[in-house]
Amino acid sequence: MAFTGDRPRRPPLPGTKHQPKFHTCRRKTGVHYKPHGTSNSGTPAWPGRASPPASRPGSPPASRPGSPPASPPASRPGSPPASRPASRPASPPASRPGSPPASPPASRPASPPAMPKAAEPPGRGSDQGPGPCKRAKAASGGPACPLNFASPRLLFGSLIAPVEPETFFREFWEKQPLVLRRDDPAVAAYCQALFRLSDLKSLCGRGLLYGRDVNVCRCVKGKKKVLNKAGRVHFLQLRKDLDQRRATIQFHQPQRFKDELWRIQEKLECYFGSLVGSNVYITPAGSQGLPPHYDDVEVFILQLEGQKHWRLYHPTVPLAREYSVEAEERIGRPAYEFTLKPGDVLYFPRGTVHQADVPPGLAHSTHVTISTYQNSSWGDCLLDTVSGLVFDAVKEDVALRAGIPRQLLLQVEGTAAARRRLGGLLRTLADRLEGTGALLAGGMKKDFVTHRLPPYHEGDGAELSTPGGRVPRLDSTVRLQFKDYSVLTVGPDQNQSDETQETMVYIYHSLKNRRELHMMGNEETESHGLRFPLSHMDALKQIWGHSTICVKDLKLTTDEEKENLVLSLWTECLIQVV
Repeated sequence: MAFTGDRPRRPPLPGTKHQPKFHTCRRKTGVHYKPHGTSNSGTPAWPGRASPPASRPGSPPASRPGSPPASPPASRPGSPPASRPASRPASPPASRPGSPPASPPASRPASPPAMPKAAEPPGRGSDQGPGPCKRAKAASGGPACPLNFASPRLLFGSLIAPVEPETFFREFWEKQPLVLRRDDPAVAAYCQALFRLSDLKSLCGRGLLYGRDVNVCRCVKGKKKVLNKAGRVHFLQLRKDLDQRRATIQFHQPQRFKDELWRIQEKLECYFGSLVGSNVYITPAGSQGLPPHYDDVEVFILQLEGQKHWRLYHPTVPLAREYSVEAEERIGRPAYEFTLKPGDVLYFPRGTVHQADVPPGLAHSTHVTISTYQNSSWGDCLLDTVSGLVFDAVKEDVALRAGIPRQLLLQVEGTAAARRRLGGLLRTLADRLEGTGALLAGGMKKDFVTHRLPPYHEGDGAELSTPGGRVPRLDSTVRLQFKDYSVLTVGPDQNQSDETQETMVYIYHSLKNRRELHMMGNEETESHGLRFPLSHMDALKQIWGHSTICVKDLKLTTDEEKENLVLSLWTECLIQVV
């Protein structure tokens, strides 16, 4: 999936494109298909402190254009922003949007500033919570790694430390921005190694293309001006664009090439249960790449090289579902203003209007924007769930099979009676949904697993494609592996062409996904996994729901079915014998 501006291009939605064509392997080990085409403790604390923005959690997300900005999230005193009076943004006390800004202190306070009680991050003092873990070397052999990759939760916790994940989701997620300062040279060195301007030289030798892999752009009079050439990208031309044309270089989905970003993002995909993409932005001094705009994704920004001056505005469309450029006169004055330095982290919710520039006289800035939760709302879940729910309910409820009134489709607005009837049927469906144990959002599950990153690995990754250990038998005890990389869902048999399609159980996994296609929505993708008759659902739920289970205890009619099921899963590297 490539980005344009900050806007990701979503892979084709389920049912619209790249529908797999299944074939059946006539084997006793099950029915395969191949389409075409740990603990909650021990989170290490990054050095630094967390700073919430000025407004209280739960305060109104929007403010009138032209209202004075609140003091920004905590930031270091630094170089003044371009075309604005020199000031030292400081951590604010609580204030409501639209209230006068707090007076900035002359220098950074020796202790954390006052914050809303609900937003106070736990574990701030040296005597609270676990200390930093021993830092391991990064996978690439670079600087020491301040992140904890032991589990998806610990990875996210170490990314936003000292704020605990529970605090983050209660006070900030989908509500307000957060700035995390990292006053540690080791953390800055790790972030700088994630992606540098010099990395472009070697990457350009791998056949990068304008538009697909790289955009060159600049903000001119409030609009984005694209300066792309045609065809392949050459490093000398990029340097010329950066140095002479003062353009921003936007590199799409660097996790396809940079191992450490792959390592970070695939763990975050496990944690969020949603696709996680990224873009790198390299901007020269005295320049701005993109106009004020908002995105349809949750954004985490890591500053890698240099400094970048940010202005955030209250959303005009809270939790927006699409990308949009906003005019300066519409958004008013910034609500928050600050400068990020290497190692700093910024989070803001989708819909947050933002713009960023590099002040004159500084070195170039490099940051990576890590984004997630596109098309992952309750509305999207309903769109995916209701169609299947109706399809099943129509078979059993004669009221849903009754014909609509004559000429209803010829009416402009319909009748009050028709709307009441539809409302009643929807309430019936809601009752049915609450009373069923059916699996939900099958299309979203498949879309996620089909397009996500494969598990991070070093070497050839043989453990992801070649089963290892003992072959499971009837008397074996087995354990599910790669649980975070697989989903279980149901759907019609896509091999049947007759009108009465049989419902099947599908297991999709990402073990064989191609890293180089991640988030590149215009590329052909494959789905990988298994399918079984619906009668196997209870046995599969046993395997998914237990840490270990004996094969002979599976809820299937015959021993042969039990052996065939586990052998199929073992062949696909999804279980191991313990």
